[in-house]
Amino acid sequence: MRICVAGAMGAFGLKHLDALSAIDGVEVTSVVGTKPDAIKAFAEERNIGHYTTDLAESLARDDVDAVILATPTQMHASQSIQCLEAGKHVMVEIPMADNIEDSIKLVETQKRTGLVAMSGQTRRFNPSHQWIHNKVQAGELKIQQMDVQTYFFRRSNKNALGLARSWTDHLLWHHACHTVDLFGYQTGEKIVKSQALQGPIHPELNIAMDMSIGMKSESGAICTLSLSFNNDGPFGTFFRYICDNGTYLARYDDLYDGNDNKIDLSGVAVSNNGIELQDREFIAAIREGREPNSSVAQVLPAMETLHALEQCLND
Repeated sequence: MRICVAGAMGAFGLKHLDALSAIDGVEVTSVVGTKPDAIKAFAEERNIGHYTTDLAESLARDDVDAVILATPTQMHASQSIQCLEAGKHVMVEIPMADNIEDSIKLVETQKRTGLVAMSGQTRRFNPSHQWIHNKVQAGELKIQQMDVQTYFFRRSNKNALGLARSWTDHLLWHHACHTVDLFGYQTGEKIVKSQALQGPIHPELNIAMDMSIGMKSESGAICTLSLSFNNDGPFGTFFRYICDNGTYLARYDDLYDGNDNKIDLSGVAVSNNGIELQDREFIAAIREGREPNSSVAQVLPAMETLHALEQCLND
């Protein structure tokens, strides 16, 4: 399987390159960046045969079977469609689009081409969340409430590496997207009610720095999500699953019960790295000619909920 990674030098591009190196039968044959000299040096350092600043150049190559997009959010939908139209399978980092219209267009393009198109909903693949999902599927747990905190300190426009960003991140269409999708995935139900509030708009970044979201599933399970770019403390997303048969705390790839006893996740998956597991699913779906977990079609309901939440914020 020959892969092109676009946005290879960004925080998540690097994570995907590391993950792909752990998967047998996979070769990164092309990388795409924004600065010619930088991407040339990067490709040479990693012994990658082709580099470019133009995605179309990579898509025209015979030694590229599939593309992983770790590019700025506003490019996700158009670049995903570009990949599919060029006959390449694609996995796009979260979110697959930053509006409902482009989300629908992407799903329609995937259906028309029949290629694999996957959204990078990493939380579906983290072993901590997989453990919960398996218990729910087996009928051993039923989720009553998910209480989620997504906290960062980003009062300037920087990425996860602390470097200046050329685009602006968004609490709703990026960070909330993880939890909105996960809530529907974990409960296995449609989100039937949602509401949102946001704090003041940052005068320079022009985005809300704080947000509160509430959701309800068909059976009555609820999700409470708090998000902030103003949090000067522990960073990341922390999940509390309140179930009919226990309470569980998920912190990235670790899981604890309600009494803070760590749960052994060693048998859940072949790796504890959610990005690697996500990439393994993408590769396996292409090889097996099937729809992947976290396909763009599966994630569309989450995008519909994000659209509804945006309407709440605009009212």
